[in-house]
Amino acid sequence: MRTTLGISRAAMVFTAIGALALTGCGDDGGSGKGKPDKSSGGGKGSSSSVVLPKLDGEKISVAAVWTGPEQANFVKVLKEFEKRTGATVTFVPAQDPIVNFLGTKIAGGQPPDVAMIPQVGAIQQAAQKKWAKPVGADAKAQLNKNYSKVWQDLGAVDGTQYGVYFKAANKSLIWYNAKAFENAGANEPKTWKDFLATAETVSASGVTPVSVGGADGWTLTDWFENIYLSQAGPEKYDQLAQHKIKWTDPSVKDALTTLAELFGKPSLIAGGADGALQTEFPASVTQTFTGGDQPKGAMVFEGDFVGINIAQTKAKIGTDAKVFPFPAVGAESPVVTGGDAAVALKDSKGAQALLTWLASTDAAKIWAEQGGFISPNKALDAAAYPNEVQRTMAKALIAAGDAVRFDMSDQAPQSFGGTPGKGEWKTLQDFLKNPKDIAGTQAKLESDAAKAYKS
Repeated sequence: MRTTLGISRAAMVFTAIGALALTGCGDDGGSGKGKPDKSSGGGKGSSSSVVLPKLDGEKISVAAVWTGPEQANFVKVLKEFEKRTGATVTFVPAQDPIVNFLGTKIAGGQPPDVAMIPQVGAIQQAAQKKWAKPVGADAKAQLNKNYSKVWQDLGAVDGTQYGVYFKAANKSLIWYNAKAFENAGANEPKTWKDFLATAETVSASGVTPVSVGGADGWTLTDWFENIYLSQAGPEKYDQLAQHKIKWTDPSVKDALTTLAELFGKPSLIAGGADGALQTEFPASVTQTFTGGDQPKGAMVFEGDFVGINIAQTKAKIGTDAKVFPFPAVGAESPVVTGGDAAVALKDSKGAQALLTWLASTDAAKIWAEQGGFISPNKALDAAAYPNEVQRTMAKALIAAGDAVRFDMSDQAPQSFGGTPGKGEWKTLQDFLKNPKDIAGTQAKLESDAAKAYKS
């Protein structure tokens, strides 16, 4: 669910997001009220951007961890594939960690044809276990036409292409309740120091400033990664992501110390640490945009996909719900993103056709129109997105080109960076509960990382 864009260039573009949000942006993300009839794949009218085989009578299963609106929007993409090919596609709900879920299915002799995998490390594991099947020539042709080299490389293992990145996300955004900010006399902060000051200003107005979805450990890894990238810089970020430096490194201590400036003040967090640890990500968003000007939290941190959760409330993006870039801890604001890749687990005509479809501009356009989605497909016309905020975020991702770096925890072995109740997720939940124990947190992170990277 996560990556990083070229820092200075992305910071300039994302400064524009705040300005756009201030001016109001029309339709809310996730409304499905975009411009579905004005542009097709690659901006070529109604012409198709991809040729697919006839698959009459063929049954294809696709596993993904998506639920709710995300699942519903992905099913729309699959329905169009059915219409064009004659195949029947079944969505298989998966659980995190998806590698464990797939292992159970494979051991039982019933693997899905395709799995949507949200971690680079999980793709590598699937390839090493020989579960994943290489991408076919037609899908490769779509990738070569529509994707920057970095997105192709992220789906490759030892030079062989296994993954087709279909969904990307910018995970360096703070969304806020505009009325709560207005009542408090608060402004959009640009630095971490300003962010903490803004939180205190909002708190003084009688509204708890920050909503944290701590029940989902991945949100806490994203807090850490944004701070670490901005504070330590991209070179250190890459080293820590590959475990070339230890989690006991002073740079990790610095980032945790910074994060503790927020986590160490329970009055700034909706429900305090205990409440945050019982709040799942979707609720962390909806409670920010319900209750009018008296929400449970005035701000919530996460990616562009927050729009799909905001759409479950009455708030409108650009009017009631606005957004600013994650504040700069160091010289620049960070931009961390991630993504979900389609990987074939059966070497069948249907599985390969679905990978080809998901690498196409036509497929990306279907979900883009619904909101709560960014495609790494550089050929997708930005007009497909339903509002200016989302169009600007998408353009920033594409403009970064090969300067993208992937989310740190998603690059790690899944046992460390992607498993509920274990590794980084669990340790950062413990840190949220006790942010004074920085040395203990570092030691536990290093112990778990050392075991995971050896296995």
